[in-house]
This record gives sequence, C-alpha cells and structure tokens, in this order.
Amino acid sequence: MSRLSNPLRPAILAAARSPRMERAVTRAPVSRRIVERFIAGAARPQVLEVVSELLASDRVVSVDFLGEDTTDRAAADSTVTEYLALITALGARTANERGVMPTEVSVKLSALGAALPTDGPKIALENAWKICTQAQESSVWVTVDAEDHTTTDTTLGIVRELRSQFPWLGTVLQAYLRRAEDDCRELSGPGSRIRLCKGAYAEPESVAFTDRAEVDDSYRRCLGVLMRGGGYPMVASHDPSMIAEAGRLARETRRKSTDFEHQMLYGIRDIEQTRLADAGHTMRVYVPYGSQWYGYFMRRLAERPSNLRFFVRSLATRS
Repeated sequence: MSRLSNPLRPAILAAARSPRMERAVTRAPVSRRIVERFIAGAARPQVLEVVSELLASDRVVSVDFLGEDTTDRAAADSTVTEYLALITALGARTANERGVMPTEVSVKLSALGAALPTDGPKIALENAWKICTQAQESSVWVTVDAEDHTTTDTTLGIVRELRSQFPWLGTVLQAYLRRAEDDCRELSGPGSRIRLCKGAYAEPESVAFTDRAEVDDSYRRCLGVLMRGGGYPMVASHDPSMIAEAGRLARETRRKSTDFEHQMLYGIRDIEQTRLADAGHTMRVYVPYGSQWYGYFMRRLAERPSNLRFFVRSLATRS
C-alpha cells in the first residue's frame, strides 16, 4: 500500500472524486475480470461464497459493503439493512482457537449517514450502534474504516463513544497523517483493535506526509507504538518491509502470533497471504462487495503500478 509508488496517483485519485469520470468508467464495457480482481461480487451471495473459500484456506476476513459519501437518508438506512443481513449470514462462524473472530465487517461512517446535511454524525452513530449490537449478538467483529482527513475527528469521536459499550470495536489509523502517531498512543490501550494502514486518499502536505520515505518512517513509528501498547495491532500492509518490521517488533515485544494480525486486500499478493496463514499467522483479507465500487476501485489503481498495468492490459485484451 505504498503512498507514492505510482506516479499517476494524484491524477487517479482526482478521477476517483469526479462524477464525470465515474459515469464514464462505470458505463464503459469493462470486462468482469478487471473488477473481480479486487471486488468479490455485486451482491451478498457472491461475497459469502468468496468468504467461504477464504476461510477454508485458513485465512480470516473483513467484509466491506461498498459505499461512501452518502447524502441521502434512505441510502444510509439501506446500507444498515444490508450490513445487518450480512452480519447474520457471517455469524454462523465462531472464534477460532486463538480467540480471534474469523469474520468481521468494515464500515465507513459516511456510508451510514455521517455526511448528511442535518444531524449526520448523530445518525451515523445511531446506525453504527445498530450494526455493533447485531455484531455482538452474532459473534462478528466490526472495524470502522478511515476516510479522508476531514472526517478523522468525527470518526474517532464516534468510535470512542461506541467503545464505551463495545470495547472490542476496531478502527483504522492512517500512517501518512501527521497526527497518526499521537492517535496510536491514545487508542492503543488494553483491549483495543487498531488497523494501521499507510493511507489511500489525496491529502495536503499540511496534514499528511507526501514523501514515500516519510510515510514509511511514520508507519514504522506507529507500528512500534501499537506493538508496545496493550491492544491488538492489525498490520494492514502489502509492503514486504513492513511485514518484516511487524515480525521484528513482535519478537522484540514478545508478542505471539496470536497477539496481532496481518491484513491485505482481496486480490493482492494472494501467494503471500497464503504463506503467512500457513506459517501460523492470523491473515485477514479485506473483502469488498457491492455495486458502488468505483471509488474503492480507483484507489486500488492509485496505490500500485501493477494494479494500473493489470487494468490497462485487461482493457486492451478484452473480448
């Protein structure tokens, strides 16, 4: 998930926020195999089939029903309804022998109504509470996803409030934000679950590191804080150097393989995912599904040149 590994990243991220580009891309006759590399189908039955396959390979999952920047209350309510049904379907599984829940859902608060013009944060909190309540009854974990930096204070405020009743609730911190190290210190107490990623949005230099080496250094510092803390770090990175650093810190802090987990995106570095799982690590795969795939898909293209090459090659060779 390298911050600046793709020289076209700024242009692709700008396109990700463009309604005109979204209409052009989503209406283009793009072959199914392009989108299916990163997205596990448009509907719940499809993603549940993928989940079963991943669980059978000794990996665990975090499922995301795609959608964000919702400005319609009905759409937010529909998202909640889908998550409740998804959690019920996932709840047939129980914690493994490590005490780790094999199934989790990831939610974006903007998809739950946080961006609504009237009482958005309040509505998102109420909707997230419904999801967490159902998840607790179904033995499914929940992690609140990060979005762009303008949402961070609202997101973490809602997470703090929810944690008073659901202390197992996870959240995401993005290492490219200059505030990330302080947030790690605050939120890495006993029982916490923090997913640390590098970051996938276009951010100004005033709030985020923009040099690749600086982002990597920040990730290492944040990971050190989490590994030395009292919580359960979730190492969300495809970067071999960060995977190695997690192993080094685990040895230094005497963490067992059950005391943290690796996370990667569906469709990326599948062989490495399998290797980590076979080596006894908890390897959680972030599995998105749904029809609102455009923003997520474009951010995946922006992250890695190999993703963009795959996309262009598929367009050139589609039948």
